[in-house]
Amino acid sequence: MTQAVYCIRNLLLPVIASGLILLSGCSTSPEKSENETPAQYSVDSIVRDDVTYAIDIYDPWEGFNRGMYHFNAAFDRYIFLPVVKAYTYVTPNVVEDSVSNIFSNLFEINNLVNSILQLKPTATLETTERFLINSTVGLAGIFDVASKWGIYEHDEDFGQTLGHYGVGEGPYIVLPIAGPSNLRDTTGLITDSLIFTEIDILNLDDHNKRKAAFYLLNAIDRRHRTGFRYYDSGSPFEYELIRLMYTEKRKLDIAR
Repeated sequence: MTQAVYCIRNLLLPVIASGLILLSGCSTSPEKSENETPAQYSVDSIVRDDVTYAIDIYDPWEGFNRGMYHFNAAFDRYIFLPVVKAYTYVTPNVVEDSVSNIFSNLFEINNLVNSILQLKPTATLETTERFLINSTVGLAGIFDVASKWGIYEHDEDFGQTLGHYGVGEGPYIVLPIAGPSNLRDTTGLITDSLIFTEIDILNLDDHNKRKAAFYLLNAIDRRHRTGFRYYDSGSPFEYELIRLMYTEKRKLDIAR
């Protein structure tokens, strides 16, 4: 038994010694050779402080968000888009355009409220003009007469209002069905919904079936007018790309 242990020890010692030599070699800094080409660019010359990179977006709930992103993609592919295709198949283009105009006119209410809150006189005046013109001359918004007269939409929401007064975007969030957002914009989305519901110009609160049909048709119309398709960007990092694009777009929305 002692002889066996002695033999094993003699076999293992060279192996252990060789491993220690290799590890010691890895732990030391390699010497620069005379012919070595130095790095052409430094990190500071590439990474700029005034640029937002995809990795910079605050996404502490990334695991949940990625799962929700996959869920939204599946829902969009197997449920939402087939419904939208059926809607566009049975509905003439002129009717589709009229439905879009009606919804856009109704939600001028949110644009008006947020333009007032942000103290934007031009946007407030033009939004009021758009709503009055399209509600009357445009036959309750069926026709977008205001745009033809050179009075264009000012797309404002409560998330932009919060950002206008310096409220930070907070963590990035992927909402069910609705898609990319952040904590500030999610708060704004809820607030805008409450504003529209409180005004209730269509008297929907007392008619649950009409209310459900209204919001369902609005969702279908919005998806119809949105050209984005999941996993159609050609990028293997689509989640990061969408996260970055959404964040940068919202910065531009608030700055204008």
